[in-house]
Amino acid sequence: MTDAAALPGQPRGGAITGQATPRAHCVLAPNPSAMTLDGTNTWIVAEPDSDLAVVIDPGPLDEGHLRAVVETAEGAGKRVALTLLTHGHPDHADGAARFAELTRSAVRALDPALRLGDEGLAAGDVITTGGLELRVVPTPGHTADSLSFHLPADRAVLTGDTILGRGTTLVAHPDGRLGDYLDSLRRLRSLTVDDGVATVLPGHGPVLNDAQGAVEFYLAHRANRLAQVETAVEAGHRTSAAVVANVYADVDRSLWPAAELSVRAQLDYLGEHGLI
Repeated sequence: MTDAAALPGQPRGGAITGQATPRAHCVLAPNPSAMTLDGTNTWIVAEPDSDLAVVIDPGPLDEGHLRAVVETAEGAGKRVALTLLTHGHPDHADGAARFAELTRSAVRALDPALRLGDEGLAAGDVITTGGLELRVVPTPGHTADSLSFHLPADRAVLTGDTILGRGTTLVAHPDGRLGDYLDSLRRLRSLTVDDGVATVLPGHGPVLNDAQGAVEFYLAHRANRLAQVETAVEAGHRTSAAVVANVYADVDRSLWPAAELSVRAQLDYLGEHGLI
């Protein structure tokens, strides 16, 4: 059995659902899959002495899950006053409209199509609901609308699908772009170096206790994959499907369609930079 401390980001063992930091509590959605890992992590974030809470990524449209999130917040003596979305993929956002009905809370997102209420989200915004401080960090790349949320009081960052608790994420071409994703990883690395962020609260998988180690692993992984794709193209593998079969031969074939999206993003990046 592998020691978690030896794995990238030092994933925290034990149950994913529950209190992760003094201000962040996870409720795991019942939608496990190869793409969602154990399921979607819905985060309830609040100051310990406040009666107001913010929910990040209500998850899929699953009535039982949405009600469980409300009951968990209320069981802690808190009312959900605001809902935030890291991005618009269905496993994170499909339940948002119903959750807004249950909680009578606004939904804020970068994409105007996902908002319920007058306010969106933008780089530099600071959420202060119930005395909480959440800083909006733009992290496009997985999707164009991807955001992360910096929780300074807990030295934590909620990353959606930009960094996962296990494995690596995809760049969802054509909406996601590799250049943007690399910039986002560097932005997150700056949070770990300059702002003391130590913990990653991901959209899927366990909490990561070593934020800087996780970011460095992701950057190294991307550089390695990019070099492999470039080598595959030079060897005559010209289509994204052919590159996947060559570069991802050791990866479960059920994940090849997702890998092909990332490869297309990598091919675009290499072409834009004159490398192929």
